[in-house]
Amino acid sequence: MVGPPKLAIVIPTLHEAGSIGEVLDRLRRSADELEIPYELIVVDDDSGDGIEAIVSRMSERDRRIRLSLRKGARGLTGAVIHGWQNTDAELLGVIDGDLQHPPELLPAMWHALQAGADVVIGSRYVEHGSRPKWNVLRRAISRLAVWMTRPLQKASVRVTDPMSGFFLVRRLCIQDVHFHPQGFKILLDILVQGNVRSVSEIPFIFGRRRAGSSKASPRVAIQYCKQLANLWREHRRPWSSQTVSRSR
Repeated sequence: MVGPPKLAIVIPTLHEAGSIGEVLDRLRRSADELEIPYELIVVDDDSGDGIEAIVSRMSERDRRIRLSLRKGARGLTGAVIHGWQNTDAELLGVIDGDLQHPPELLPAMWHALQAGADVVIGSRYVEHGSRPKWNVLRRAISRLAVWMTRPLQKASVRVTDPMSGFFLVRRLCIQDVHFHPQGFKILLDILVQGNVRSVSEIPFIFGRRRAGSSKASPRVAIQYCKQLANLWREHRRPWSSQTVSRSR
């Protein structure tokens, strides 16, 4: 008998030693409920804050937890792609390492994927989702960033939160996507370039950061604008040689 497909969730980290242990514990409990093969891959951009020792100890007790260190490289998209390239899982995911995304949402997201969705998004903007700790300026900037993606999104799979960093996707849907390695919003690349026919958004309440610092910065804003510009010009054509193939 063929069992359920394997799920690999990548946790990109930078200076999040203070929260990664809890993230992994809660993710593991949520994944165990599903009774599926899975692995949790921490991809750290050489934080040097002790996260390597924490994840290594947890990996010794549970081989489904893995650590991958990137030396001399920074960037959320690059970290996620690195993790996805180093797993043979058919189903892929990403979640932040600072506990702003609730790991307990995983079962609902998994069931939506199994019900037929190609992409399942943890959404802050659908009904019952929220960002309670955000000030007025941050809300306005986020809304503007989302609004700027509207013309790029496919009408058949338009979503309210294309900027989310918490989602699951079928590998088959992204095999022909050529990611910009310096991009910040990997989900947007997938929605615009991927072979995505159906999307499900699951509401969640965006939590308070427990460790690390915000990755938002003027540099990130510039990268996002460049990402949008590239998508405007070339979203029907590949722009980079970096794709996500299955690890052997």
